[in-house]
Amino acid sequence: MRSNYLVKDLLSEITGLLAPHIQRASREAQLFVIAYLHVDELWLLTHQNEELQGVDQIFDWVHRRINNEPFEYITNSVSFYSEEFYIDQGALIPRPETEILIDEVIKNVEDTNAVLTFVEVGVGSGIISIMLAKHFPNAKIIAVDISSQALAVAKKNIDKFALENRIELRLGSLLEPINQKIDYLVSNPPYIQNGVALESNLSYEPQNALFGGEKGDEIIKELLDEVLRQQIKFFSCEIGYDQQDKIRLHIKEKNFNSIKFYKDYSGFDRGFTLISV
Repeated sequence: MRSNYLVKDLLSEITGLLAPHIQRASREAQLFVIAYLHVDELWLLTHQNEELQGVDQIFDWVHRRINNEPFEYITNSVSFYSEEFYIDQGALIPRPETEILIDEVIKNVEDTNAVLTFVEVGVGSGIISIMLAKHFPNAKIIAVDISSQALAVAKKNIDKFALENRIELRLGSLLEPINQKIDYLVSNPPYIQNGVALESNLSYEPQNALFGGEKGDEIIKELLDEVLRQQIKFFSCEIGYDQQDKIRLHIKEKNFNSIKFYKDYSGFDRGFTLISV
């Protein structure tokens, strides 16, 4: 690889390397250059003939992508709810569908200024807790994760948005670290059945954030049991596309107010909100 490139030639070479492996090679080449140079789309369009020096390391990124490593881990950046967040292999990459989970929470709390305690189980990168903190300015949020690596990623994002006084991180399993009254529980838990074959790019993501047990829905059911036992009023949670009937059956004989399931952008079941009292 050369050390000096015109922007347009660099884009062309990266596109050629990616094309046999990546569907959107030209677009990913643009995104790689934007991320590597810390520029925007307009700069890229208007500086095609600008000469660049010392860009060798970008080809390390490209070869990682050829090996199917997710783009977001390579650039340590992910877009969510029109904000940019830090991400690395310690936390699951946020999916656009998780924005629907946040929308569902917002629908259920009429007073955005209410003084509430939110708890998030499985904080991962911190994106859910951060967006809730931004939307509910008087809320206290406690975010729990079993992974210290995930908590480290979440802390970087919480610090970036200056929310360290609003979001408290705790290490532990499910609700074990919580000893105060919870107004609203939110979770995007692991819900894939153990042993299910996944796409190769998912091998880079933390497996304990993907697999939920022998049947896949064990963690969801544990959280449901705790919600009903503690009479937590609201519980919004993501699920697998085929888990609605199992969840309904699990709570069939239990006392709760209502449960409403919602779908993702493709029309598949994606989550629910349970109101316990």
